[in-house]
Amino acid sequence: MAQPTNTFDSFDAKGLKEDLEDVIYSISPEESPFYTACPKVKATNTLHEWQTDTLRSSAVNAHIEGDDTVAEARTATVRLQNYSQIFKNAVVISQTEDNLDKAGRAKEMAYQVMKIAKEQKLDIEKALFANQARVIGSSTAARKLAGAPAWLTTNVNFVTGGTPSGASPTGDGTDARTDDGTPTAFTQAKFDDVMQDIWASGGKPDTVYLSSFQMNAALGFTGNNNQRSTVQAGDEKVVKSLAVYITPYGSVEFKPTRENRSSDIFIMQDDMWSVGVLRGTKNQALAKTGDNEKRQVVTELTLICRNEKASGGIFDNTTS
Repeated sequence: MAQPTNTFDSFDAKGLKEDLEDVIYSISPEESPFYTACPKVKATNTLHEWQTDTLRSSAVNAHIEGDDTVAEARTATVRLQNYSQIFKNAVVISQTEDNLDKAGRAKEMAYQVMKIAKEQKLDIEKALFANQARVIGSSTAARKLAGAPAWLTTNVNFVTGGTPSGASPTGDGTDARTDDGTPTAFTQAKFDDVMQDIWASGGKPDTVYLSSFQMNAALGFTGNNNQRSTVQAGDEKVVKSLAVYITPYGSVEFKPTRENRSSDIFIMQDDMWSVGVLRGTKNQALAKTGDNEKRQVVTELTLICRNEKASGGIFDNTTS
C-alpha cells in the first residue's frame, strides 16, 4: 500500500539523533604468551650480561684406596650479553577533539594510549621471536635485541641443501640463523627428535610456541590416546584440540602464537628465558608545542637466554 498524501516520514525529518552504541568493539589480537611467560628481571645498563654453565658428562668414578687425590680440570662459565631495545609510540590529539562528546570513550587521549600500550606489547612479542642478531646501535641507528632464534643451536632441527642452505647461528646473539631455501613440512618425528635432544641436554621443556598453520599439523599427531576429534557424551560439541603433549621426555603445552614466524616452532623451558627490563612501560606526557596534547608510551628491555640447552627449535618448516 502507498502512504497517504502529505505523510511526513523519517526520510523528511531533520535533526534525528544518531543511534550509535556507546561501546567500541575490537577483535584485534592482543595475546603475547611468550613475553607474558618470561620472568622479568631488572636491567641496569643497555648492555645486559649473564653467565651460563653446564655439568661435565658422567664418567666412571672409582679410586684406589689410599691413593693421592688429583684435581681435575674445570671449565669457566660462559658470559653472554644482549642489548636493550627501545619500543616507543606516540599520539597527538588536538585539545578540541579531546573535549568533544564521543561514543565509546570518555577521552580520546586515554583511549588511544590504551590502544598503543596493547599494540606495543605485540611489537615486543614479535621482537622476542624475531630472527635477528643484537645490534649495538649508534646516534643514527637503533639498538636491537637478539631474538630467540639467534640463541638456539644445540637442540634444533633444520633443513640443509637448499639455496641458501639452512644453518644455525653462533648461539651468542651476534648473528641470526640462516633459513634454508627449500623448507619441509613439520612432522611428529621432527618434534619427538627435538624433545629427546632437549631431555638429553638436561632441559625440561614445558611450552611449544607455534603458528596456527603449524598447530593444525600438530593436531594430526598420533598417540596411545588420540581422542582429539570426538563428540562429548551428552553434549553437542566436537572437540579438536591439543592442549598437552606427553612424551617419555616431558610434557609440553601447545600455545598458538601470532607474532612468531610461521616457519619457526619453539619448544621452550620458559623459566630458562627472561626479560631484562631497563624501563618498564610508561605513559609519558611530551612537551606542549601548540593547541594539542602529546603523549608517548615507551618500554626498554632485552631478551635473556639463561641456557639455550634447556630449549629447542624446529626451523625451515613449510607454511602453506
